[in-house]
Amino acid sequence: MLRTTLLAAAASLPVMAFASEVELGPRPYYLIDQMADGPLKQQLDACRDMDFRPHPFSIGHRGAPLMFPEHTVESNRAAARMGAGILECDVTFTKDKELVCRHAQNDLHTTTNILATNLADNCTAGFTPAAGDAKASAECRTSDITLAEFKTLNGKMDAANGTATTVEAYLDGTAGWRTDLYATKGTLMTHAESIALFKELGAKFTPELKSPSVEMPFDGFTQEDYAQKMIDEYKAAGIPASDVWPQSFNLDDVLYWIKAEPEFGKQAVFLDDSYNDAGFDPNDPSTFRRPMAELAEAGVQYIAPPMWMLVTVENGQIVPSAYAEEAKAAGLKLITWTLERSGPLENGGGWYFQTVKDVTSNDAMYFELMHVLAQDVGVEGIFSDWPATVTYYANCMMAEAF
Repeated sequence: MLRTTLLAAAASLPVMAFASEVELGPRPYYLIDQMADGPLKQQLDACRDMDFRPHPFSIGHRGAPLMFPEHTVESNRAAARMGAGILECDVTFTKDKELVCRHAQNDLHTTTNILATNLADNCTAGFTPAAGDAKASAECRTSDITLAEFKTLNGKMDAANGTATTVEAYLDGTAGWRTDLYATKGTLMTHAESIALFKELGAKFTPELKSPSVEMPFDGFTQEDYAQKMIDEYKAAGIPASDVWPQSFNLDDVLYWIKAEPEFGKQAVFLDDSYNDAGFDPNDPSTFRRPMAELAEAGVQYIAPPMWMLVTVENGQIVPSAYAEEAKAAGLKLITWTLERSGPLENGGGWYFQTVKDVTSNDAMYFELMHVLAQDVGVEGIFSDWPATVTYYANCMMAEAF
């Protein structure tokens, strides 16, 4: 069942011209056609001709980066057109301490054309060609350049060719199952510009405060200044706290918002990266970094692990993991990531499907996994690189949310 906050979010989505312009394209239907016959396929198939609307269960992960350069105007417009009810700006900062949308402070060399511009000279580490066993490398940070310089760059698909001996070849590393068709135009955004765009599109907001690559404080800019500035830009834009789900992998950021900005802190999302811990097992609570009840007692209401941490396989069926059960028992609300980020699933699905790889053999698993996450685990929303798939499911299986 959807939680109360999600129901309220769906009810308050603007009913505007955009809502009738949701375009899912062929992919959801392609996936349904691959499903084995059964009740879920029949339910989904029966919704083919319904009037699809934006839904907050469908969260655009950096926009729609399956095919569009992430964190660009074009990527987010595509995600909104596919019915994503919530859109994401990963927030970092420039040399002059202005907030911008990038997945990491040090990813400009893979997500923009900076190495092919004069700004390459500003990079923390310029391009080094592959040689012998050493891969090609570079490191370009938003903190290496000013906001004005940042705005001159063009977004590209996030990729690099490690075998490259030239900058041109290094920038040409997009995976074969993605595309560069829409990468000729990638308009970068400040965080404030993302707020204005998402508001125009009728979507809600889930900004993620990214860990800095530079040492903090940065020129007098502390971590708390950084966390506060992100919230201040929503307040300046007149966005109600109920429309914002601020995120961070840094628990201290979440606890800061809970204390300093309690209205925004109510929906602050702790992104759990305990999968990095040696010996972590989502089915063994003794390996969890901290008890779920401890997070709840600290005021955390939302946590967001990757999908695989929430599920396991029993008797050939996908079921909730111990991690999911512990979170629910502690009263924590769950959001998860990231659907449509794995490419073709015929070989098990890779990192995002690692706990269900033994029952993953084709792309139909996207809907099958989503169904368990929604109905059995009870997640509040799912991030996706191609929101149409989640939008289709949410409209079809969660009609009561409207």
